[in-house]
Amino acid sequence: MGLITAILTSGPARKAMGLLLVAITIALFLLNLRRAGERAGRLVERLSTSERTHEIHRQMLDAASRRPADRDALAQRMRDGRF
Repeated sequence: MGLITAILTSGPARKAMGLLLVAITIALFLLNLRRAGERAGRLVERLSTSERTHEIHRQMLDAASRRPADRDALAQRMRDGRF
C-alpha cells in the first residue's frame, strides 16, 4: 500500500490525475449539453405539433360556426350557390 501511495503522490502522477479529472469533467459537460439540446429539440417539435393541432381545431370551430342551422337553410344556401 505504501508503494501505491508513493506513486500517486509523486509530481507527474498528480499532474496526470489532474489532467484526467479535467478531461472527464469536460466530457461529462459536453454529454450534458448534448442531452439538453436533444431535450430542447423534442420540446420544439412538441410545440410545433401542438400549434398545428390548435390551428386545425380553430378552423373546425370556425367552420362549425358558419354551418346552416337546418335543412331549409342548407337548401337555400345551395340554391344561392354559397355552399
